[in-house]
Amino acid sequence: MDILEIIEALEEKIEHSFTIPFWGRGIVDKDALLDLLQEARIKYPEEMKQAKWVKDERQRIIADAQKEAATIVKNTEEKVAGMVNEHEVTKQAYENANQIVESAQDHAREIRLGANQYADNVLHTIEESLINTVETIRENRKDLKR
Repeated sequence: MDILEIIEALEEKIEHSFTIPFWGRGIVDKDALLDLLQEARIKYPEEMKQAKWVKDERQRIIADAQKEAATIVKNTEEKVAGMVNEHEVTKQAYENANQIVESAQDHAREIRLGANQYADNVLHTIEESLINTVETIRENRKDLKR
């Protein structure tokens, strides 16, 4: 019998005991009640140990679950922070790359314009030199014909 069964047996013995009229008191089997109480005394420590073990085990499981949940939350927060940082780093890298490409295109355009201007100046100088040379040749030919 467990503790609850013993208590129920005690209640039953008391409820079914002989009651003295006008007094409201009952006559019970003293030995039977003492036997049940002795059995309860013997069972009580064992069941208390089991109940304490169950309680301790429950608290340990809850503590482990809370610790694991905290670890999962921490890891998730770190992962999210890493992803946010990675996104920001990637975004910044794309912006930097776009600025570099834009700057390179501007620089190439300036070089191309400068090269065209330089080539035009050189060709103009050669053209003038050739015009002068042609004029000199014409004058020299005129002098020869005279």
